[in-house]
Amino acid sequence: MSSVLYDEPGPKAKARNLAYTVVFLVGFGLVLWWVLATMADKDQLAAEKWTPFVKDSKVWTTFLLPGLWETVKAAALALVIALPLGAALGIGRLSDHAWVRIPVGAVVEFFRAIPVLLLMVFAFQALVEFTDIESEIRPLYAVVTGLVLYNASVIAEIVRAGILSLPRGQTDAAQAIGMRKGQMMVYVLLPQAVTAMLPALVSQLVVIVKDTALGGALLGFTELLYQNRAITANYGANTIAALTVISLIFILLNFALTSFASWLEKRLRRGKKSTGAVVPQDSVEAGAGGAVL
Repeated sequence: MSSVLYDEPGPKAKARNLAYTVVFLVGFGLVLWWVLATMADKDQLAAEKWTPFVKDSKVWTTFLLPGLWETVKAAALALVIALPLGAALGIGRLSDHAWVRIPVGAVVEFFRAIPVLLLMVFAFQALVEFTDIESEIRPLYAVVTGLVLYNASVIAEIVRAGILSLPRGQTDAAQAIGMRKGQMMVYVLLPQAVTAMLPALVSQLVVIVKDTALGGALLGFTELLYQNRAITANYGANTIAALTVISLIFILLNFALTSFASWLEKRLRRGKKSTGAVVPQDSVEAGAGGAVL
């Protein structure tokens, strides 16, 4: 039995696949056993290294929750700024005017090619040299600046690719009824491209959340991962336990983001009941120069 995409495996292929699965599971189990045994030898599985996270609320109220708040705050600020900026840059790359398209393309390619950590370091040094921002909040500004510059350029490419992925007939139909380029973008192309772009935008949001840890590693930004140092200093050498708990918090946070995005995408797809964009007639007539529609 076969399908359009693949041939149904025969008895020998099924036996091989089963053998591969068993070998992989056995190998994974052995690696896991070795890791746990090594941790036990180093006393990393001792109860006193893990119990503070379930018995001492100060670990959460003093370190983990404030660190989580700083992570969410930096990611939210970066997203709020990078999303409209990236959309504007993406639309600018599609401009019919070379004096807009070429400089915007150069900006996007420049910041997309630089590592986000390097952008944070440059931003931090610029803030030190040219501003009077207090040292306590300077890391936050530097992290947000680096995240915005890098992710706005990435979002610009997502927007451009999403718009270009639409069928050419959408653009031709809009031009046929006399829409200007701006009207076509607002009423026809962007509304349809949003649904197609949403998975990539959510993936970029997850990247933004994780990249906040770069500021903690180098700039002293007190985000979630940075709190590992304070926890280890106050509760003994429980680095493995602290990193495990912090990793689980990151996983839950990003899972919540992706789950919300999946729900939003399904809602947007169900909400598309009309066959086309609804455009005010006077706007179209103005764009067509008084042409009869």
